[in-house]
Amino acid sequence: MGARACPAGGVGVGAPGWGAIAATSATASAATHKMPTHAQIAKLFQTWNNALQTGNPETVANLYCAHGAVLLPTVSNQVRTTHKAIVDYFTYFLKSKPVGHIDQQYIRVLGPNTAINSGVYTFHLTQDGKRTSVQARYTYVYEKQHGHWCIMDHHSSAMPE
Repeated sequence: MGARACPAGGVGVGAPGWGAIAATSATASAATHKMPTHAQIAKLFQTWNNALQTGNPETVANLYCAHGAVLLPTVSNQVRTTHKAIVDYFTYFLKSKPVGHIDQQYIRVLGPNTAINSGVYTFHLTQDGKRTSVQARYTYVYEKQHGHWCIMDHHSSAMPE
């Protein structure tokens, strides 16, 4: 598998997992491991939503981490764990011209390279000229790999009621 672009234009390949790099001093550690702000994590959803607007499934799939990403999508029973499977899902999903809007979000920053954004979002879909809305629960787990944020885990499920 070759290198893929990460959200901020970097390259994601074989990144280390959840481990942190040890720093030799508190000052070096603080500079190396700056915690992201809630606003920075919230913006990652907008980056993903903007990628949906391109209509290009490869553009969307490139926002997922190159290794270890899991997508539990809203409108598919299949768990997607490879780049190819994620592209396949978005090839189907993007036909409905989705536009997402966050209704509620709960951001937790777990460390300088890991954050979670969970909540409720609404997607406006257009199929056969008809516009519909679907509200769903979501969780994104973001990991910073090679200096750029990517989606390690994405779970989305339609509201049951």
